[in-house]
Amino acid sequence: MSGGRLLAVSDLHVRYADNRAIVDGLRPESDDDWLIVAGDVAERVADVRDTLASLRDRFATVVWAPGNHELWTLRDDPVPLRGEARYRALVDMCREVDVHTPEDPYPVWSGPGGPVIVAPLFVLYDYSFHAPGTSTKEESLRRAYDAGVICTDEVLLHPDPYPSRDAWCAARVAWTERRLAATDPTLPTVLVNHFPLVREPTRVLRHPEFAQWCGTTRTADWHLRFRATAVVYGHLHIPRTTWHDGVRFEEVSLGYPREWRPRGTPALPRVVLPAP
Repeated sequence: MSGGRLLAVSDLHVRYADNRAIVDGLRPESDDDWLIVAGDVAERVADVRDTLASLRDRFATVVWAPGNHELWTLRDDPVPLRGEARYRALVDMCREVDVHTPEDPYPVWSGPGGPVIVAPLFVLYDYSFHAPGTSTKEESLRRAYDAGVICTDEVLLHPDPYPSRDAWCAARVAWTERRLAATDPTLPTVLVNHFPLVREPTRVLRHPEFAQWCGTTRTADWHLRFRATAVVYGHLHIPRTTWHDGVRFEEVSLGYPREWRPRGTPALPRVVLPAP
């Protein structure tokens, strides 16, 4: 296709052989196709590197935003870094294989539907998507634990050197907000974040208590303030298109094999631009 397409995937979880086979089959239709990878490629740094490098060999440009799984510190990962140090190592790794990160100048998509600033974000979550019937982080966590809903992040995603994940989130939100405010006000954006920027997509979760690990209310108006023509996210493993305040939100996840097998092999990657 002349001019290429801006495409997106997330939650590749390549430790599963069936997922890795799907990722190995991802191919552009044009030499001009870009690919957004919105987090949760893998848990081990080497697997993240190998996957992103392979995708970069196939696509003209690859843009990555981290998920929570990349930030996990596993005992058997040869890279034992935690928290901010782990994230910075992932950024350095991406730069080595020519993949854009949230720390780099935002690239501009000039193909069909452009020009558009493609902005990968890393803002984490702060437990402000409270569990139903609660109004504080403490109450919300208690409700989740009582229901047997516990995110693995509580054990494996370390916020070092910040005192908590929500403190790390606050720092990331403030820094990212300044960067977005400094972008060219004449250009629209595609905002890319692993976690949904608004709470509404989490309303369909089977376990509503899990929403507190899915984003922050601090980003609820970013799609309007920062001129989004589309918002790309993952994390929920509920691939779909929704609209919020007239802005298209694309959940582009693959997810775990037990989730996608009943639906059949997913049609990935998803087209972001030109608008379907």
